[in-house]
Amino acid sequence: MTVASGYHASVAIIRVDDSDDPRLAEYRNVPDHQLLAGQGLFVAEGRLVVRRLIEAHRFATRSIMVTDTALVPLQDLLDTREALPVYLVPQAVMDGITGFNVHRGCLAIGERAPSSRWRDLTTNARLAVGLERIGNADNVGSVFRSASAFGAEVVLLERNCTDPLYRKAIRTSMGAALTMPFAEAEPWPDVLRELAREGWVVMAMTPSPRAQPLREIVPAVAGRPIIVVVGHEGDGVSLDALDACTHHARIPMTNNVDSLNVATAAAIALYTLTARDFT
Repeated sequence: MTVASGYHASVAIIRVDDSDDPRLAEYRNVPDHQLLAGQGLFVAEGRLVVRRLIEAHRFATRSIMVTDTALVPLQDLLDTREALPVYLVPQAVMDGITGFNVHRGCLAIGERAPSSRWRDLTTNARLAVGLERIGNADNVGSVFRSASAFGAEVVLLERNCTDPLYRKAIRTSMGAALTMPFAEAEPWPDVLRELAREGWVVMAMTPSPRAQPLREIVPAVAGRPIIVVVGHEGDGVSLDALDACTHHARIPMTNNVDSLNVATAAAIALYTLTARDFT
């Protein structure tokens, strides 16, 4: 093993200047999410996200590829993880291997954990988010970030949602996708009906004028477990899912727009439900 000059000898930091080095082979698949997922892997990008991956211990970190500049703010953490391979590369090598400009200078390969069961995650939970057919990775990541910010304990996803461990979703979530428990909720929307039978408030967010204003619902459901359900960016929550929900909530707004971005709607709903807890 070659330890880079100037770094602690106990840390497994390996300087690599050759883009054809076989130890970097997995990083060639960074743009191909499906290939990585099929291998049980995912990619974390950026110093903050990689730090959260390592600190959370929820997913195993297989290796890190980092530039000299990006290594500095991670050094304190890596000093405690001497068994973790850290490949120190020039920016040109990193960009050449991945095929794009990794301007954050830091990537990590993580190992996917066995899938969680939605029932296990909701057994003792009080606040959850349900996602139906959310296709945009930024929206998925933003919902995870808001869920973490406002105290949700689990995110349930209908099977057609974008993978929360997609690189862009993780990045947009600021690492929340690496710490927030999540599970596929199938069969959908039967899972919502089952939660309703167990006493959950299953609240669909919809711009329909027939829906009740969100702030009017909040006092009536206080003390009960709640799942906020948001749907497809264009179509919203499906009719079948709406039928499975116990409440339909809307966010009053001007007539200048017909709806809010799905991640924005989820954030407002979660804030409204939990505002009294964060004063």
